Amino acid sequence: MYLVVEQLLNGLQFGLLLFLLAAGLTLVFGIMDFVNLAHGSLYMMGAYFAATFAAWTGSFVLGSVMALGATLLLGIALEYVALRHLYGRDHLDQVLATFGLILFFNDAVRLIWGPAGLALPLPAWLTVPVQIIPGIYYPAYRLAIIAVALAVAALLYIVVMRTRVGMLIRAGASNREMIGALGINIKLLFTLVFGLGAALAGLAGLMQAPILTVQIGMGENILILAFVIIVIGGIGSIRGAFLAAIFVGMIDTLGRAFLPDLLRKVLSGAAASTAAPALSSMLIYLLMAIVLVVRPEGLFPAAKR
Repeated sequence: MYLVVEQLLNGLQFGLLLFLLAAGLTLVFGIMDFVNLAHGSLYMMGAYFAATFAAWTGSFVLGSVMALGATLLLGIALEYVALRHLYGRDHLDQVLATFGLILFFNDAVRLIWGPAGLALPLPAWLTVPVQIIPGIYYPAYRLAIIAVALAVAALLYIVVMRTRVGMLIRAGASNREMIGALGINIKLLFTLVFGLGAALAGLAGLMQAPILTVQIGMGENILILAFVIIVIGGIGSIRGAFLAAIFVGMIDTLGRAFLPDLLRKVLSGAAASTAAPALSSMLIYLLMAIVLVVRPEGLFPAAKR
């Protein structure tokens, strides 16, 4: 019972982290029609910024806030200097350019921080286990990730669905030409959207940093899952990204936790441990393939207005 509850919470926590990464990606892709392979690099930079600022200030919370602001500013600068010149270009041009940015960020991190990974230690109050139900404890930091991610998801929903800025974002996703004709500054809107996406990616990176080692290229594998999520949920759909991220997080976590025991019935222990992660990934890609065949626009596509 304890293992099942723990892995369900782990799946929820991982899914919510994936949502933070995928939400920014789906906004940029859905509104700006821009394929940004460097989104994972912003996730990595959020983690590096957090580790650096936490070491400078001696405070995990202050370092995280500073890292979030730094990633936001980095995203805005990146959009202004490099990416806005690629709007309207073919997706292949965007893929090649942002792939180049991945290499640039990896080399920049290696130059500034060195090739060795960094650690982001947690404060003592986030390392204690919390009793969630009688007899079952769960790490406080992972509960904090769930709470913060849910709060950000709710805030993002309010901003996108209940504010003027959100109205412009949704309208820009549906008809950019009309928004421009009405006198809205499309360039400023795109900059704000890209900055928001960068901040969400940085938030995901800095929250994942205490769990995993902060290292070069850490955003590349998780970016693949983020693209899978926006395909499953629907491009430009925040609701779709949220629900699809939970699905993917649960499949990945539960598969890695329970498939090895099932596979050991037919495979050796070493082979089962090796095959379980690959099989979990295959299940996720199979789900994406089924969605593409049955509902190409995604399970929860953004509303057309």
